[in-house]
Order: sequence, then C-alpha cells, then structure tokens
Amino acid sequence: MNLKLVLRNLGILLVCEAISLIPSLIISAIYRDGDFSSFLITIIIISILSLILLSIKPDSKNIYPRDGFAIVAFGWILISLLGALPFYLSKSIPSFVDAFFESSSGFTTTGASILSQIEGLPHGILFWRSFTHWVGGMGILVLTIALLPSMGIGSMQIMKAESPGPVVDKLVPRLGKTAKILYSIYFCMTMLEIFLLCIAGMPLYDSIVHSLGTVGTGGFSIMNSSIAHYDSVSIDIIITIFMILSGINFSLYYLILKGKFKSFWKNEEFRLYISILSIAILLITFDLLMKNTYKSFGTALRYSSFQVASIMSSTGYATADYNTWSIFSKVILLLLMFIGGCAGSTGGGIKNIRFLIFFKSMKNSLLRIIHPRGVYTVRINDKPMDGKTVSDVLVYFYIYMTVFTIGVIIISFNGMDIGTTVSSVLATLSNIGPGIELVGPAGNYAAFSSLSKITFSIIMIIGRIEIYPIIILLLPQFWKNN
Repeated sequence: MNLKLVLRNLGILLVCEAISLIPSLIISAIYRDGDFSSFLITIIIISILSLILLSIKPDSKNIYPRDGFAIVAFGWILISLLGALPFYLSKSIPSFVDAFFESSSGFTTTGASILSQIEGLPHGILFWRSFTHWVGGMGILVLTIALLPSMGIGSMQIMKAESPGPVVDKLVPRLGKTAKILYSIYFCMTMLEIFLLCIAGMPLYDSIVHSLGTVGTGGFSIMNSSIAHYDSVSIDIIITIFMILSGINFSLYYLILKGKFKSFWKNEEFRLYISILSIAILLITFDLLMKNTYKSFGTALRYSSFQVASIMSSTGYATADYNTWSIFSKVILLLLMFIGGCAGSTGGGIKNIRFLIFFKSMKNSLLRIIHPRGVYTVRINDKPMDGKTVSDVLVYFYIYMTVFTIGVIIISFNGMDIGTTVSSVLATLSNIGPGIELVGPAGNYAAFSSLSKITFSIIMIIGRIEIYPIIILLLPQFWKNN
C-alpha cells in the first residue's frame, strides 16, 4: 500500500470537509445561537490537519485498488470523527461518543439519533446535522473527485470503493466529469424540492434542511416529531415523491437528460424497485384499513406511502408511529430495510440490483438441475453479467449477514427486547435510522451503552461504504507489501 499517497489524499478529503463546514458557520453567524466558535475552531483544526497531510509527497500518483479501499475506509472514519467536533465543542452533545454517533449517522445518511430534544438546538448545529446527509449522500469522496481532479491517476478505484452497488460505470469517459454530472443532478433535485416545499407552506430554513435530508436520504429533522409536525398533505406528498426519486440510480436521470426514455423505463432494477414499493404500499394500506388504524382509504394511503418510501429509500423521516401498527405491517417494513434503494442512489440497504442478480442466479441453478448440460447466464438489462460479479454479489450477502449477526450479538449485551436489538442493528447497517420498538420513529438510541454507540457508528460506516473497505482492513494480507 502506498501510505504516503493515502495520507495525501486524506488531506485533500479534509479540504472538502473544511469547505463543507462554511455554510453552517455562516448560518451560526446569522442566527447568533452561540455555536459560531465551535464551527470556527473545527475548521481551523481540520485545515491544520489537511495542510500537514498535503505536505506529504508520494513517490507515485497511481491509485490502485488497495489504496482506494484504504482512502475510503480511513476517509469515512476520519470525517465522522472530525465532523463530531461542532456537536461536542458547542456542548449540544456533551459526550464525544454521542457526538461521533450523531456525526457518523449524518455522513452515512442513516438518520439515527441520540437526541430527544431537537427543537432547542442552535440553527447552525441543526443545519450541519442535515448538511452531513447531503455531503455523504452522493459520497464525500465523489464530491472530492468532482471538485479536485488532482486526486491522481486511478481515482476510479476510489469511486468504485465508495459508490453503492456491485457495478460502477462512468457516464462519460472522464471520471471527474462523471462526478460533476452526478452532483449537478443531485443539486438540481435538492433546489427543486426546496422550491416546492416553500410553495407548500414550509418556512425557507425548514425547507432547506429537510430537502438536504430527503435527497441525501438521511432523515434528520429539525422537529421532535419529524415531518408529522407540519401535518400537511401537500408537504407529505412532496417529500414522499422525492424520497422515492432519491432511491433511484442517479445515472438513470442522465439517460432522461440524453433523451433515452426507453432505456430508463426498461431498466430492470428500477422496475423491481417501483414494483416492490407499490406492492408494499398497497399491502400496508389495506392492512391499516382492516385493522381500523385509519378510517378512510386516502388517509391510510397517505401514511403508508410516506412510511414505505421513507424506509425503502432509507431516509427515515416519519409522519406516523408505525410501532402502533400491526405485526404484518411492521414485518413488511423490516423486509424493506433489508432491500433498500437502487445501486447508484443515495439510498441504503442491500440494494435491488443485488436481489435481482441473486434471484436470477438462483433460477439458473434450479434450471441446471433440470438440464445439467444447459448453459445459463445472468442477464441484467439484456447484458450478460460476468461470473465474478455474480459471485461477488453472493459473497456480499454472506458478509452482510455475518456483520449483522455479530452486531446483534454485541448489542444484545444491553439487555433490550429482541425487536429493539435486531431492528437497531438492521436500521444502522442498512442506513435506515429508525427501527421498531425503542428505536422506532418516536424513540432514539440514547439508552444504549457507549460500547453499543461506537459499534453502531462503525456499523453505519460499514453499511454506507458497502462493507468491503472496512472488512478488507482486517485482513493481514492487506497490510503486506507485494
């Protein structure tokens, strides 16, 4: 591993984090809530660290797979640790472990929180909380590549290690331009939602922070009761639509811009995502009506649509406490936590494309039993998938369940009920945020021990960067010079 190159690129990454703190600094200066110094000190600390790392001169600028994984793994841990400083220095979160949890949850777009009283926090802190969603949603390293092409030759290795999904393709030949296109689409979607929420009657500041959380599929709200605080049908509809849109592969929006509408609608992962989403909404809607949870079809559809979109896109906003719903509805929501959004989106979970590949691979295995001499390939969008990709998807399922199981065992030492224990690990690993029972939409993660909060923080980072970069660091072979 080229350690000097890794450290220098971490310095470039910290430059972007320092820049991303400036909007929160400005807002803290405008509202004068007493959090200005915490942002200023954090920016100074990060700037000094970045200058030290940038002074390192690597022998080679080529980034190889091992270097890319190291940059991504250490980068996400580093930005989460430093991103916790404003929370801690402003005393909004007195415990650094809690601040690290909140920061990790923000950057990984999980939206799990240890805060029970949110509305009294300074405006700058609340904005930083939501802005971490927006920065982490598309990927802070993808943002770094877009802003600073000097990351070096082989930046594709970084993008592959950070971007969600089994396959990462460039939209155009130049990677830097690909990153800029993705962030341009991301920015335009955010601005459009801000505009629509303002028209719907939400205050400008509220519209900005909730749009950052929606498009980044994060879910940190500035209200204790989340989106339910506004009790507005139009606001619910707007956020529901944008949560669904944010769970779709952003590369598909580029196809629309290029006029390739047929390719968009024929994309198999998109169709699977919309199908699962629609079926889940209808099942829960009818279940809510049968259980007399809501009296009218329209009301049941409104609340089921919002909660299903929030869970499947891994956003985590809430307009209802689904802990009060039936077991049937809660089981569907738990299943959606596993599935998540599409590859190339800001959503979490295992991703629809992996389930698509998994089920097609399973079908081929059954066909080989019937016709042993038959040749079967997994095809996605009429293109054959190579054996390595299919194998990697199957391995990903095994590693995901292994991490999930280990997480459940560690968290079980808290002595919580089984629903809280299992769903808390699932919600953090899939970057959902709220689970069920004590960590449901009306609860939080404050009751867990410091060990559990650190475990959750690492699990959130593992889930956000698709497991491999962190797990690979544990292999002795990773550290050997070949």
